[in-house]
Amino acid sequence: MIKATRMTTFAMICLAAIAWAVLPSGQAVNNNPAPKNVTYAKDVAPIFFKQCADCHRPGEMAPFSALSYKDVRPWAKSIKEKVVKREMPPWGADPHVGQWSNDRRLSQSDIDTITAWVEQGAKEGDPKEMPAAPKFIEGWAIGKPDMVIPMPKEYVLERNGPDEIQHFEVDPGFKQDVYVQFAEARPGNRRIVHHIIAFVKPPQKENAKQMTPEERRKMREWMEKESVFYQDGTLTKVKADAPVYDDGCATPSGGGGFKRDGSGEDQESTLLAGYAPGMNQAIWPAGTVKKVPAGSKLIFQLHYSTFLGVTAVEKDRSSVGLIFAKNPARELKTHGIANHYFKIPAGAENHTATACWTAKEDVHFVTFMPHLHMRGKAMKFEAFYPDGRREVLCNVPNYDFNWQIVYYARKPVAIPKGTKIVVTTVWDNSTKNKFNPDPKKDIRWGDPTYEEMTIGWIDYTVDAKSLKNATASGSGGSDN
Repeated sequence: MIKATRMTTFAMICLAAIAWAVLPSGQAVNNNPAPKNVTYAKDVAPIFFKQCADCHRPGEMAPFSALSYKDVRPWAKSIKEKVVKREMPPWGADPHVGQWSNDRRLSQSDIDTITAWVEQGAKEGDPKEMPAAPKFIEGWAIGKPDMVIPMPKEYVLERNGPDEIQHFEVDPGFKQDVYVQFAEARPGNRRIVHHIIAFVKPPQKENAKQMTPEERRKMREWMEKESVFYQDGTLTKVKADAPVYDDGCATPSGGGGFKRDGSGEDQESTLLAGYAPGMNQAIWPAGTVKKVPAGSKLIFQLHYSTFLGVTAVEKDRSSVGLIFAKNPARELKTHGIANHYFKIPAGAENHTATACWTAKEDVHFVTFMPHLHMRGKAMKFEAFYPDGRREVLCNVPNYDFNWQIVYYARKPVAIPKGTKIVVTTVWDNSTKNKFNPDPKKDIRWGDPTYEEMTIGWIDYTVDAKSLKNATASGSGGSDN
């Protein structure tokens, strides 16, 4: 009898330990008493100002501002529900993989404070105890830009039309190389702007050969015959008869090539700034900059969409704000590790595909950003090192299309030359996905939000390249 009792006790201890271990991070059993006399001014506002105000402020996409009690109070019960479920602030990354400088998850103590505040009647408290609200200069998250570059003209989107991808070229007038410490893309009309990508278009070399009309004709013929892509209005899509390489790592270019056999290496992107719904602002390490060569043009790529139910004619004039670097040290490169050849079967709940990229030099990864559309479920970045080691660098098991989060490594990740980066994507094309536009349809790569993509964006610096002797032309910003 005593032996049985001991076994039972031991089993109970084991079960308790297992239960503790499988609780989500930060949600261990909390035996601390609930805070008393919690008020918005003294206890809750500091949390909201630090963790929520980036999105919850006037002019942003969130449904209310967290900067005043008057605006927050009607949402109190909803706020409690979202923070207890850890749906807010949004954060899809696995807490056991990597450390992130922009980790915006609430601590259990913060959640307890917000919960107690709501349960105690969501009182305002003494306004004199309110901390100073964060300041956003004319809405810019980076602070006051040294230069604001708008689209050349306003664009008009007709009501109830299809998605559109439009490109606008702007000459910023840079007479010498410019180094940018912070860049922010801001939509002029959030109702229709799904994303903005601002590219740098370097000046064409004087000795560059111009294509003749005959060469252009042959290029078009090659594209029609050899490329997997076709144009549907302003949108680019993959042809229905394109080969299927869900295992992009088995193709010559990792799944990102443009020829029909999957070959053709994608080039490094000259992406300067980007915007997408729920995307956090890029804050790069001090001295880590984007270079804009003298004479460059900027290309604004705008994805306009009426998927939010826009029924009226809408206008947009988006812009990019720049803060110049005082002491440029390292140039930041951007690359999208993509697979254009996947095919997601109708009704598939966990369809997987991979894409690959191999580092040609010793580099340091600074950021990771999964990009999928409405069927996106998960994405993982994994390194296969030349010495045989294997490591997960970033894992996002709870991808949410509404929150295009960039994950900033607290310490840049060293990636030796020859390391293969494998990006694994999971989609849910079943009826269980409440965002799924059509679970009865096979899905391929395409620009529209109702089709799919898989791009694992990375920002990185090259170890052997330094900007220490560069002239900080146009500087006037900060390296904070």
